[in-house]
Amino acid sequence: MAASAGLQMRKTKVRKESLGRGIFRYAVLCMDHNSRTPAAAIAQELRDECDAAGFPAAESWQIAPPIRFAKDWQGKNEDTGRETEVCILWTPVMLWLQFRCRYRSLTVFDDSDPGGRRDQLWDRDVAEVFLQPEPGQPRRYWEFEIAPNGMWIDLDISPAGKRNPQSGMKSRVIVDNSEKLWMATIAVPTRELTEVFDPSGDWRVNFFRVEGQCEPRFYSAWQPTHTPQPNFHVPEAFGVLRFQKA
Repeated sequence: MAASAGLQMRKTKVRKESLGRGIFRYAVLCMDHNSRTPAAAIAQELRDECDAAGFPAAESWQIAPPIRFAKDWQGKNEDTGRETEVCILWTPVMLWLQFRCRYRSLTVFDDSDPGGRRDQLWDRDVAEVFLQPEPGQPRRYWEFEIAPNGMWIDLDISPAGKRNPQSGMKSRVIVDNSEKLWMATIAVPTRELTEVFDPSGDWRVNFFRVEGQCEPRFYSAWQPTHTPQPNFHVPEAFGVLRFQKA
């Protein structure tokens, strides 16, 4: 979470949940919330028609307020050469997120499941969004990742572990080597994220990037998690996602 007046980190615990093949780790930050106002991201309602593949037209993204970040997971070491910009559009049935990622180098996997899904995708370059449609379930959230070569992964995460939600996520990626920029758009049906989509209610959200072939890699975050080691799985650090109507 971005530093703000009155926010104090008291201690960090690491909780482990069995996942069969390994251990999933997420951090539990004990914070003083008395004076804390979470940062807000805005998703803009889309009224325009989508293209034949179900993605918004390029000009439609101009109505979406951009979110930008270039600092690491502790809110330090800003690198504008790896800046990330995120824009969000929505309708009652679909949520779209567009990542514009400045990069210094690209590192990707060369193999995936049919359709492009790739486990452990975070071991290479990715852009990520963590979504929590039900803030009343603080340890459950969704994770969506996209790589510069179009590989992707979707995860439903809870204290019981992680599962393949078969969310129906679709994606599109463009790489501009001359500008050192890759751009990815992901689309997720809202019915897969929440039983009843209510745009008047706030969700929780955070955005991340990972870049680099070997450690130390660059782990950047919109709302820093402030863990001693890179860890994005800190729901307490999520910001607020608000849905703005056209």
